[in-house]
Amino acid sequence: MTKAAGVVGAATLLSRIFGLVRDVVLAWLFGAGMAADAFFVAFRIPNLLRRLFAEGSLTISFIPVFTEYLYKHGREEAFKLARSSWWLLAIILAAVSVVGVLLAPLIVKVIGYGFSSFPEKYNLTVVLTRIMFPYIFFIGLVALCMGILNALGHFAAPAFAPVLLNLAIISAAILLSPRMEKPAVGLAIGVMIGGGLQLALQIPFMVRNGFHLLVRSPLYHTAVRRIAALMAPAVPGAAVYQVNILVGTVLATLLPEGSVSFLYYADRLVQFPLGVFAISLATAVLPSLSKHAALGDMERLRSSFSYALKLVFFISIPAMTGLIILREPIVRLFFQRGAFDPIATRLTAEALLYYALGLWAFSGVRIVVTAFYALQDTRTPLKIAIISFLVNILLSILLMGPMRHAGLALATSIASGVNLVLLLWVVRKRLGGAIGARDILGSVLKSTVSAAVMGCVIVFLASWAIPKYAGTTWHLVICVLGSVVVGSLLYGACAFLLRSRELVAMVDIVRGNLRK
Repeated sequence: MTKAAGVVGAATLLSRIFGLVRDVVLAWLFGAGMAADAFFVAFRIPNLLRRLFAEGSLTISFIPVFTEYLYKHGREEAFKLARSSWWLLAIILAAVSVVGVLLAPLIVKVIGYGFSSFPEKYNLTVVLTRIMFPYIFFIGLVALCMGILNALGHFAAPAFAPVLLNLAIISAAILLSPRMEKPAVGLAIGVMIGGGLQLALQIPFMVRNGFHLLVRSPLYHTAVRRIAALMAPAVPGAAVYQVNILVGTVLATLLPEGSVSFLYYADRLVQFPLGVFAISLATAVLPSLSKHAALGDMERLRSSFSYALKLVFFISIPAMTGLIILREPIVRLFFQRGAFDPIATRLTAEALLYYALGLWAFSGVRIVVTAFYALQDTRTPLKIAIISFLVNILLSILLMGPMRHAGLALATSIASGVNLVLLLWVVRKRLGGAIGARDILGSVLKSTVSAAVMGCVIVFLASWAIPKYAGTTWHLVICVLGSVVVGSLLYGACAFLLRSRELVAMVDIVRGNLRK
């Protein structure tokens, strides 16, 4: 599991780096104005569908059933299930894409509610939505490929796929957008090209692992019904964070121009550690937990779950601390150029502060829900997700008045904390025995103490070395990177002194990737 997490983490790190470059280019060319707001709202729609139905509910519902067939009924029967799922999904996604294109004006009225008062922004968002909506067709099939390959022990190709999307958007922004009457249209075309490239990347690796699409098989497999039954409640349960982010986006359209963009850029920075560590580990742990569940080995399932949870907290707690302390220099370094001015930097940093406060919860939820899905229980996360969603709605409405967009970010973090606490309370009973709660709390305490020491040193370094307003880009690069390196080394030293066993696992991951 550690080895798989290392592979996914390395590929995801590369993807996040290119994603950060993509956002730097978008901030430079579009800033936080009308075109940026329109693109981010339009892209949020297919991206949300991807999180909900593709990478979210589809993958986590498919892997446990496919793994069960793999170990209990044999490889050929499992492949019949996979082929049936592929073709049925392709038909459904094609239909959804057509409906989405036709209903784009209505969808934008819901998602971008505040844009209705600004006809130019509304019309641009509709155009971008129509171009990008079919992206769900490509990424939905990519998600199914990911489920098949992950269950077969291959993690690299699916994790690397987002790199191609980011490269396509970057290329479109530089090469296509300047030649378009509406530059944002070039970005939308880049999204579609990136979706096709991601799907094309998976096919050779599917064939190499023995899976061929063009083998005669029944269109409908009996286990498809089980997958569908698991998917229905898993849709909101698996992507409650994304649903809450969407709520923030919708409410931000009612706030001053740029609010959508401030939240988007802040969320992208939080997604960096979240994607590299939490989502990578959750991706790696699901096949392992599903295998233990299929074989009835609850002891190993509990052990693997506890291990993954401790490891994700070991990483997310210092990452949260670093983002909070260095929020403004980080935003200034990556985004403040071209159309992105110092005011946009300050307002984005405000959103980043409140998103970062919930990083530990965002990360922990990804691991805990994986245990439920490995047990083919998607209803419990759904019930808890509904509570989290209602908390987010209530807090967003209460906080968006006095705190504007920052209040929306804080509401998302608090709702995720509620979600995680309730999930942990239930999973202890669901796993039918102790999950090592005392050991997990001890590990979290060590990580918190180490992060506190690290944070004090970073505050001192940042106040001494990083200029508040002036300073060249290279000065910022050296100071921010130096603070991150010194902080990481200090955190590792404190963890070593406190004998944190998770440090050994992280060293193993780094060594394994360096050898490769």
